[in-house]
Amino acid sequence: MQWLIVVAAILMVVSPVMWLKPSPRQRRQSRLREMARQRGVEIAHREAPLHRVKDKMPAYRLRYPDEHPGPDFVLVRDSVASAELDRYCPGWRFRIAPLRPLPASARQALEALIAKLPEDVLVVQSSAAALTLWWWESATAESFAPCVKEAAALRDALSGYADRPEARPPAVPGTRPRSRH
Repeated sequence: MQWLIVVAAILMVVSPVMWLKPSPRQRRQSRLREMARQRGVEIAHREAPLHRVKDKMPAYRLRYPDEHPGPDFVLVRDSVASAELDRYCPGWRFRIAPLRPLPASARQALEALIAKLPEDVLVVQSSAAALTLWWWESATAESFAPCVKEAAALRDALSGYADRPEARPPAVPGTRPRSRH
């Protein structure tokens, strides 16, 4: 009888420790996020630019340099897109299309990226500040690393291709422009 009480006491001490132990999914996500951060990706949980998804979703952001903002567009996977949206390529539609056609290098980089993305990447978004992938983090760090590399190549191809170039005052004839420094 005494040994039964000892075993019960040990189980009472050990059980809370087991609850604190990360699950296999949490360990996989931790490795995935660490790999992404090491490659310059910022990770946040925010509301995705989707109508049907109301939960906060992981957003993997690659920032454009401040002096070279990117274009604005939202590319959505067919599985969460309306049939009314403009098709970009098989499986993807523009919810918000770029104002100007993307350069050939950016189109090639975008197509290379979306060909490698896991099925749970639902949105590829570009704003003046960053290129963002919205997804549910199903991949491992090893399988998602090539996607991060392709996303960085797309960010570099889109950098400086902003829809709204910085507004500058009109030049006055006969004067030299002032330096901003």
